[in-house]
Amino acid sequence: YILLAILFIATLQSCFDLTEEVFSELDSTIYYQDEASVRAVTAIIYSSSYRQYHEDFWYLQEFSADQVNWRSWNNGLWGYSDGKRLVISTHRWTPQAELIRSAWQNAWEAIGMCNSALDDFARLNPHDLNMTQEQLDGYIAEVRTLRAWDYYRVYELWGGALPLTTTLSAEVPASVDPDFDTGCKIIYDFMINELEESLDDLADKGVNRMSKATNRILKARLLLNAEVFIKENRFAECKVLCEEILDWKYGTYKLAADYRSLFETDNHTCEEVIMAFASESQYINGGSLRTQPFLPYDFYYYCGPFDAEGQPWNSTILAPSYDNSANMYTCGQPRCFLDPPYNDKLGAVYERFHDKDIRKQNYVFDAATKKYAGIFLNGVMRKDFGTGEIMEADVERDGQDLILVDQVGPFALQCDPITRPIENVISPRWGESNSGVRLLKYPVYPSSSGLDMRDPDEVEFRLAEVYFMLAECYFREGNKTEGKKWVDEVRQRYFSAEDWLAVKDDPGRGFTDFDLDWMLSQWGMEFLSEGFRRRIDLRRFDKFTQGQ
Repeated sequence: YILLAILFIATLQSCFDLTEEVFSELDSTIYYQDEASVRAVTAIIYSSSYRQYHEDFWYLQEFSADQVNWRSWNNGLWGYSDGKRLVISTHRWTPQAELIRSAWQNAWEAIGMCNSALDDFARLNPHDLNMTQEQLDGYIAEVRTLRAWDYYRVYELWGGALPLTTTLSAEVPASVDPDFDTGCKIIYDFMINELEESLDDLADKGVNRMSKATNRILKARLLLNAEVFIKENRFAECKVLCEEILDWKYGTYKLAADYRSLFETDNHTCEEVIMAFASESQYINGGSLRTQPFLPYDFYYYCGPFDAEGQPWNSTILAPSYDNSANMYTCGQPRCFLDPPYNDKLGAVYERFHDKDIRKQNYVFDAATKKYAGIFLNGVMRKDFGTGEIMEADVERDGQDLILVDQVGPFALQCDPITRPIENVISPRWGESNSGVRLLKYPVYPSSSGLDMRDPDEVEFRLAEVYFMLAECYFREGNKTEGKKWVDEVRQRYFSAEDWLAVKDDPGRGFTDFDLDWMLSQWGMEFLSEGFRRRIDLRRFDKFTQGQ
């Protein structure tokens, strides 16, 4: 009996001992054994940052702007997707919007990983890992720059309402300051300081990693947008920094003569690319998300079978260039938003490209050279890269020819007696499956080519941005001639030598002068669908809520 009593008491004690013993986590002092383990932790942070960059933040920056639309069709029955993207494209979001919440959560996941890694790295002895102090300092600088970039992404959307957290804590911090403008300045100065302190320890070059040039371009973005962020004009500082980058002070780069090298499978070798997130079909990849949402259904009839995860979305289009005053299918010519009575300085994407621009053609792929040409899909869609039979449409135009139009409207319902006439300019919700020009900036390769559309790295920093930032700084100080010169350095690669002489002094349709409106339009064309439009362009030019 005594023995049973002792066993019973012992059992009670063990039953009520609720101390947690975790088997799914590894103590950092055990995990870090060599440089490879430090590199692996850093790689995980890139992976987390990439996920929030290539999807959530792209949606918020592009769908809320004037160049890329999400639209549904078939009277709203198709492509609605619970309205989570449509509310961004139509400016009807609320604080409960799913994409906004997702962007917030994913951004803090990445920032938290940076804080955790930096906390670990600060306690490491490089000698124990067979590393030098310089090597460890390089990883620390890399993560600090990456954290500044992660902060920059979320700062663009929430500004001074953000908390500022650089340590590990179980508590959720409050906004950095109750006053929004004060908070903006505190976080702005934090990012500038992080970039300055980490600069010297960064590598001179590293396409898939933070480098000195990446660090400097991120600082230049902060300076260029300082009036938006902290109500200070810092264009002069931005100009000096851009000149230093172009003088190769932070690494040797040059503009790509062939724009296609920026987005092809081996774009990590392109001399214009300064930093791109690594993408491989067998590992993390997201490059297809820059193209797949634009593709019409049955796109495989156009290019043949291609490697991708999932099917074409058929829901993302370029903002239309024409109103609905006439039906492009049958008769008449609708009015272009670049012309009277609209005279828009924004939107109308496809028609802003000059007809002689080599990008302004339907996408084709040459199996022999494994090169593509053109970045759009518009008009009659024929099989086999436009050489075969006309493809068929679906849904409301089932069985009819597939003709993509630079409009958004339910033209198939026009003859229905119970349907009201189409408004000249309507919500993007009421389109058709063929509404809108499609963009293939990152190419789609047929499987027979041996190339995979998921393999191009996703470009975030490239040298052309420095040219454009410098150009804008000149425009803002009143030197239009010098500003145009730097834009033209980039722009001329899209024309033959003969065509360039004919178009270089033509500001283009809808413009009469090389002014700031023209500069904004050039930003839009060069960085179309690269996640720039709201953050770097529309807000800085005061067009996000003021422009038509």
